Amino acid sequence: MKIGVVGTGAVGGFYGGMLARAGEDVHFLLNSDYRHVKENGLIIDSSLLGKIELTHINAYSDANDMPKCDVVMVCLKTLQNKAILPATLPLLLKDDSIVLLVQNGFGVEAELAELLPGVSIAGGLAFIASNKTGPGYIRHIDQGHIDVAGYNVKNLSLLNKLVEALNHSGVTTRCFDDLLFLRWRKLVWNIAFNGTTVVLNAATDRLLQCPQTRNLLRDLMLEVIHAARACGKELGEELAENHLKLTDTFPPYKPSMMLDYENNRPMEIRYIGTFAK
Repeated sequence: MKIGVVGTGAVGGFYGGMLARAGEDVHFLLNSDYRHVKENGLIIDSSLLGKIELTHINAYSDANDMPKCDVVMVCLKTLQNKAILPATLPLLLKDDSIVLLVQNGFGVEAELAELLPGVSIAGGLAFIASNKTGPGYIRHIDQGHIDVAGYNVKNLSLLNKLVEALNHSGVTTRCFDDLLFLRWRKLVWNIAFNGTTVVLNAATDRLLQCPQTRNLLRDLMLEVIHAARACGKELGEELAENHLKLTDTFPPYKPSMMLDYENNRPMEIRYIGTFAK
């Protein structure tokens, strides 16, 4: 199985790197740090796994140079999808390939299906705290498991094979039937923490330690849970408290939206905050 990774940043670099370390045939598409990674490889500096140095990886700056892949893991920020994926994915896909969107937010699979009719698409929800801190350097802070589900995939055998490969690499991965349920469940954390860290200019630890902002986070999570229920996805209210307690165990963490704000980059507000159709 050939696996392509489009977007070799904090998420794609970690998962692609773990698969490559386990001996999978992984091919990475890079942009700004292509030359550095081509010459020096990829480093995953993990608080859980230690320092993983991948000195030789299949790195490319142009999708035309990459082989056709059985599975392509898209780990870009969603704001880049329309500009990059319609031109890139057709170069990487076979007739029966699967595109796995390992991205935040709501509606990304439906949007890609409109851009590329006929392509088999699945969604991946990554529960991970990681940042790209330099060229080819991924700082893995906590967590790391993935939940996946098909969107319009008729033959799930390839997706199941990827799940097996991820589990073998050390990434706990589960396959589900209901993608929208998974998307709603992930939004409970993302909507609460991403926006609040930006508006209040505070990392997760400060928000959780203050009773007022902790209550605000809980209220935001409950609002998303109630919205999910109104759309037919039954999430329990205890999920809010579970998310808060889990995040208590993290080191101080700045979510992706806060890092984008601090670096004057566009933020994924449409997909995380306003629900694309």
